[in-house]
Amino acid sequence: MTRGTDIPRLIDPAGVEASAYARPMEMGSDAQRDHAVTQTGGRPMTDFAGRSNPYVDYESIDLLLSLQHPRSPGHDEMCFIVMGQVKELLFKALHHELHNALIRLDRDDIAGALPLLNRAREIAVYIGRSWDVLSTILPQGFAEFRDHLGTASGQLSFMYRHVEFILGNKSVELAAAHRNLPHIWPALEAALNGPSLWDRAIALLARRGHQIAAAALDRDWSETYRPDATVEAAWLKVYGDPVPENDLYLLGESLIALSDALSQYRYRHFNAVERIIGLKPGTGGSAGVGWLRAVVSHRFFPELWTLRTAL
Repeated sequence: MTRGTDIPRLIDPAGVEASAYARPMEMGSDAQRDHAVTQTGGRPMTDFAGRSNPYVDYESIDLLLSLQHPRSPGHDEMCFIVMGQVKELLFKALHHELHNALIRLDRDDIAGALPLLNRAREIAVYIGRSWDVLSTILPQGFAEFRDHLGTASGQLSFMYRHVEFILGNKSVELAAAHRNLPHIWPALEAALNGPSLWDRAIALLARRGHQIAAAALDRDWSETYRPDATVEAAWLKVYGDPVPENDLYLLGESLIALSDALSQYRYRHFNAVERIIGLKPGTGGSAGVGWLRAVVSHRFFPELWTLRTAL
């Protein structure tokens, strides 16, 4: 039996500017800030004209905090929605770093890519911690609102799919779930059919003089990546000189640390789902835990894992 929940009304939706574009704002400057502090005596500014304030406008906070719409009386649904949205924002932040790291690798700028990859790893670790919160939802609490999901499922996260694709785990089948979304599909289709970060790292190895099979350098990028012996051999040679001056070695270690963090996230997901729903089917048509068990075994950048045996 549900105990119900109370959701305080903190924002009047009628006053929210529901635009996907940046709101107009004045630029700041050192001079403006120096002048402002003489006017406030060092206290925070509290007097603003109009019907907003700069922080609300910069972050679109009122819009962001108006997007949580529980559909059941179940108390835990708000937690489930908020954490789901938090993860989507973090996936976007993760993809942003990976996208720009890919560009830097294309320019042979490993030094520029490494800080972005390190940040990406920290974001992935942070996403994994979301399961600390979600795991507080007990089976009974989840059951109070699960039917309201219909066939909605995290498998339909196009932002997560972007992360998977840029890391090299392509799937024509899973991408197809978004073909009916004209405002989303073009970018996802381009990601599906373009080279991944791993493909760009392999191309960089070839430009550095390592012998890479042609099939690993020019292929159908939409196909699921298959490990290549020449790629492993090249990375094994790189790892033969594990010093800070070897930027390819530093790149390999940054990539495997990122892969490790993402594997931890997937394992936490698998564990949390089994803890909450057991072996019940998922809402999106999958076998639930059975599907996730197969997903957990996947490794991004597989040759960086398998070469360990030969070290």
